[in-house]
Amino acid sequence: MIRVCLADNHPVVHQGVKSYFKDSSAVNFVGVVSNLDDLDELLKKKAVDVVVLDLELEGLTSINLVKSLIREYSDSKFVVFTNLGEQIYAPNALKAGVSAYIHKSSKLEDLENAIKKVNEGHVVFSEAVKKNLALLNKGKKSDRLYRKLSSREIEVLRYLSDGKKNKEIAKLLTLNEKTISTYKLRLLTKLHVTNLVDLVNKAKALEIV
Repeated sequence: MIRVCLADNHPVVHQGVKSYFKDSSAVNFVGVVSNLDDLDELLKKKAVDVVVLDLELEGLTSINLVKSLIREYSDSKFVVFTNLGEQIYAPNALKAGVSAYIHKSSKLEDLENAIKKVNEGHVVFSEAVKKNLALLNKGKKSDRLYRKLSSREIEVLRYLSDGKKNKEIAKLLTLNEKTISTYKLRLLTKLHVTNLVDLVNKAKALEIV
């Protein structure tokens, strides 16, 4: 039996996922949490084979926190189950060490298969993500610059799109406000825009946020 923990903000997701797996002979949910602190506490107390994690989990402000979780709880595999677009976020999640990336528009059967495969030691990413990674590795620096945004730049862009100010973002990411301004300038340059409104619109058009 694969011991699974679900870490997601939304009760409807809790209910839907637990209902799907209630008669499973292979998967057993040993915990369901709604924020990062509760996830940390559960992983300290219980043996978990697979963590099903939403990147928008409350308290999960940075991909670096995902990396820290994976490093600290190395006996657990991490499956990302999120609404964030895989073309942009999956490569950084892969670099952080997650074992699978499943978009919430997928069937729960896909999530089930991913849980089983990562428990066996496999890494699960879609063909679209694999092609994207190939482009990143082979493409010229000038090609599709938006694909080459760093994980930190993507995080800053998400918060800017949410209407947060530099000072708020700096606090969330535990960075200097001046550093956030630098990231903002890099984003403007990489996405070929000159102001925040156009930056956010471009990010939405490219499905980055």
